[in-house]
Amino acid sequence: MSFKDLKKNSTSMASKLQEELEKSNKTNDYKDDRFWRPTLDSASNGYAVIRFLPSVEGEDIPWVKLYSHAFKGKSGWFIHNCPTTLGEKCPVCEANSELWNSGTESDKRIARDRKRKLNYVSNILVVEDPAAPQNKGKVFLFKYGKKIFEKIQEQMNPEFEDENAVNPFDFWKGANFKLKIRKVEGYVNYDKSEFSAASELLDGDDAKLEALWKKQYALKEFVNPKEFKSYAELKVKLVDALGGDVRGEASEDDTIENQAPARSSRKPSPKTEVDEDVDVESYLKSLGDE
Repeated sequence: MSFKDLKKNSTSMASKLQEELEKSNKTNDYKDDRFWRPTLDSASNGYAVIRFLPSVEGEDIPWVKLYSHAFKGKSGWFIHNCPTTLGEKCPVCEANSELWNSGTESDKRIARDRKRKLNYVSNILVVEDPAAPQNKGKVFLFKYGKKIFEKIQEQMNPEFEDENAVNPFDFWKGANFKLKIRKVEGYVNYDKSEFSAASELLDGDDAKLEALWKKQYALKEFVNPKEFKSYAELKVKLVDALGGDVRGEASEDDTIENQAPARSSRKPSPKTEVDEDVDVESYLKSLGDE
């Protein structure tokens, strides 16, 4: 491009640069406005009522199950989807097995810190959200961990004979979920969360329910192989993060526990597994907020 063309195209070039800036900002923004997140007060307590929604057209299951890894090694962060979600091999899981089988407690601790994290994603309707009333009546995606999923399982497969099985994802025979969040020993805790009695959503009005159903989001994108790096790519990323050493650890000041206040007050016991109930996306957002 000549200087004359540079001057002539200065206006259009500014517009092109602005477009690229917007693309760049969008790429680097981990926040997805389709997801609902409960608002917590200064004591990390929160309350909301949500309704899990059925599967969308073309999908059979109203949730997807996702595994991911999030940790910092000696040379940087490793935050990626785990290919075991798709039934594929994962270099991090293999390295963790190697460390665990070494028999030393220090290696087991490292393996626990790098353990894959479990999340589920479902469509929900926000029934009540006192801290963010503008969300009431809207459809969102909701990412949650195994603790909440276990409560869903308990509804569908009750423990006692005098309890009726309830499909929480059913429009007509499902149940609202009262999400009660507390901070217990430094961790976000969902133990007091519970389902209400079974009830029709929107008074069973089929026209309203169909309109609601059409607002839901497809979940299959979250398990699209395109969203997962190949084994070879992850291997390179892992080596880079660990500095070429399978035991390459970040300094004490750089650990997830020290950078994520909600998970800072307890270290896992050598004899127990680490809780998988970790929302990596929310964790990434918390880093940005700091």
